[in-house]
Amino acid sequence: MNIIDIIVKKKNKEELTEEEIKYVINSYVEGSIKDYQMSSLLMAITINDMSNDEIKYMTKYMLESGNRLDLKDVVDKHSTGGVGDKTTLIVAPIVASCGVRVAKMSGRGLGHTGGTIDKLESIPNINLNLTKEEFIKEVDDINMAITSQTDNLVIADKKIYALRDVTGTVESIPLIASSIMSKKIASGAKKLVLDVKVGNGALIKNIEDARRLANIMVSLGKENNIDVICMLTNMDIPLGSNIGNTLEIEEVLDILTNKKDNNLRHLCIEISSYMVSLGLSITYEEAKKLVISKLNDLSAYNKFLEFIKYQHGDITKLTKKARVYNIKSNVEGYITKIDAYKVGRLSMLLGGGRENKEDVIDYSAGIILNKNINDYVNKGDILFTIYTNKDISNIDLNILNITKDKIDEQSLIYEIIK
Repeated sequence: MNIIDIIVKKKNKEELTEEEIKYVINSYVEGSIKDYQMSSLLMAITINDMSNDEIKYMTKYMLESGNRLDLKDVVDKHSTGGVGDKTTLIVAPIVASCGVRVAKMSGRGLGHTGGTIDKLESIPNINLNLTKEEFIKEVDDINMAITSQTDNLVIADKKIYALRDVTGTVESIPLIASSIMSKKIASGAKKLVLDVKVGNGALIKNIEDARRLANIMVSLGKENNIDVICMLTNMDIPLGSNIGNTLEIEEVLDILTNKKDNNLRHLCIEISSYMVSLGLSITYEEAKKLVISKLNDLSAYNKFLEFIKYQHGDITKLTKKARVYNIKSNVEGYITKIDAYKVGRLSMLLGGGRENKEDVIDYSAGIILNKNINDYVNKGDILFTIYTNKDISNIDLNILNITKDKIDEQSLIYEIIK
């Protein structure tokens, strides 16, 4: 068995066997399959897809490439990635303050979408490389913990994840499903809420593909005795107003201190309600009341501060050190489109993300959107503010449309799949 034959087989749209997938995963982890060979196979998978059996085997052997945790009574969540998506940093403290244990292994950004670990690393001194023992102890002590993927947990996914980010293979449904579910199964949680983003700012562009991904992950969950709820949510517009790592931490603080009431807050309440419902075995309606109360009385905010302090971060030293540019409107009318993909791409070009595997992120870089869909703007109004240490003279800043009429309200949540 050799990697060239397997690449050619998938290139020719043939189904890989369990043994072939096992060979690929194990050999890549061991180093006998090189990055350039794995990149070729990932592209063939992205173009030609995988069957449900192939996805199941991919998940199985990625899972077996590392150790597993046994976290009892834990509820986990995951988002498939979107522009401005900092839900984990809001949802985890809300749910933990409701008395539900949350253990979250998070990743870095993929393509134009941001990553939870990148955002948290903008907080000085924070420790995001917890050992297994530290991870479990923190959950026991304060009901929540967030860590990057440890070296000995789902090793294959950690290597493949970094490769996908820089090889144009982030949007493959089989690769998304096997990556997410191998990590979730390894983390030991038996209850899981998945936020599947749909739209031009997400990895998944249409509702049909989102349904397929959701159903695959629900099926993988059932096979591993995990209760999974999938939410299909709108990512045609950015989530919240702040895009970029330090900027997004600032918006997290705004939401947790009740200074903002926007689509980000509304979605976090919904995700938290489903997680608390699963965790406490209460109705969604009862859970939602509890969630809102913990937001309103600042219990969730205090839990976030407790989490940051526990992992040695210093939230008081959250500073921006970038040049500031205010982008003003030269026309009047209503904002009818904020292109989430273009916003995410712009943030990356400003320094807030990675184009190459070796790129170093500028945590201060990003964008604040000062207007929202259906807001009226006059000439000279500030549409958005850019923070960057780069030259913006050759960067396309056309990220929104202004027309004379409003548009219909857009749904935030499309479907719930269980």
